[in-house]
Amino acid sequence: MDLDLRKLRYFVAVAEHGHFGRAAQALFIAQPVLSRQIRAFEQELGCALFTRTTRSVELTSAGRQLHEEAQRITTMVDTALRRVHEAAHNERRLVVAFSPGLHVSEAIREFTARHPEVGVDVLPLRWWERDAPLRDGRAHVGYLRRPFDDAGLRTIPIGHETKVACLPATHPLVGRSSLTSADLDGEPVLDARARRTYTLDEKFELIASGQGIALVPLSIAGSYSRPDLVYRPVTDHPPVETCLAVPEDGDRQGLVGDFLDTAVATLRHRAAG
Repeated sequence: MDLDLRKLRYFVAVAEHGHFGRAAQALFIAQPVLSRQIRAFEQELGCALFTRTTRSVELTSAGRQLHEEAQRITTMVDTALRRVHEAAHNERRLVVAFSPGLHVSEAIREFTARHPEVGVDVLPLRWWERDAPLRDGRAHVGYLRRPFDDAGLRTIPIGHETKVACLPATHPLVGRSSLTSADLDGEPVLDARARRTYTLDEKFELIASGQGIALVPLSIAGSYSRPDLVYRPVTDHPPVETCLAVPEDGDRQGLVGDFLDTAVATLRHRAAG
């Protein structure tokens, strides 16, 4: 059976949005067209990929397996096509990935001032991706939060972040100015083990609707302010280390090395100021 990359991309969009309408909007196609394409894909594979309800769709066991495989396949294809395009046009580009809430703009400004001939792209990481783009070739440099797998990566610690509890505005604990871990015992925590979500917007919608709480870095709390969510510090929760990371076999003496030097110098200047 030949693999239809277009249908595979449609499948990934529906899987990650959990909704045909939102996926269709993201793909800029009509929802009935997307539904027909997914039905045809399921018929070609001979199995159901989604369990459909009137409000949402959920992956079947076959769908979950395909989603894991599809992410690797589409990533490899996209990375290969990007490199071919860059080679054909003799382009020099650097891709900087960053975890939600971390800011890379200052380092990029300094780097592009020194290397105006280099195009710089940014890759916002979905919260569960961690170090994957550095390993599959999508990014050259990453601003990451631990935990992640250090194997095959060169890391430079750049700071620490505290975590705060994200609660629905109606939660009984919002009346307190701060919390401890003991206060959160028994609370349903929305994490990868309990309920995997693919975007922060999805996670925050679930929290706001009373489905659970989450512990998030302080910088994310600052970037996602909304009236139906409340953030409270958890005084005894250990801070999270943030790092610059690059593949060990990366271009240390070239653009990647220059960007690391620039980023570290920028961070030191900010700390000194």
